[in-house]
Parts: sequence; structure tokens; C-alpha cells
Amino acid sequence: MAAAYEQALRALDLRERDDPLTQAVAKKVIEIRQTGIRDPAQISKLAIRAFRDL
Repeated sequence: MAAAYEQALRALDLRERDDPLTQAVAKKVIEIRQTGIRDPAQISKLAIRAFRDL
């Protein structure tokens, strides 16, 4: 899960760990993982898509 989180942050160009958006990415990664998806690349891709679609 950490790899997916880090990959998503890099792709979204987020660096500040205290940024509310960074925290939202963490919550989204957890939410996606809880659906049963285990592949970090897939989790990251889905998380990135969720934030780019905003």
C-alpha cells in the first residue's frame, strides 16, 4: 500500500505530507485496497484517476 501511495503522490506532484489533498490520496488508496485490489500499480492508477477527474 505504501508503494501505491508514493507512486500516486509523485504522479500528482504532491510533496507536502500535511496537505489535506495528500491525506485524501492516502484515504483513497486505503479505500481502493479495501475493495480487494492488491497490485500497487493498479491501486495507484485508480487513485490518480480519482483525483485527476475532479
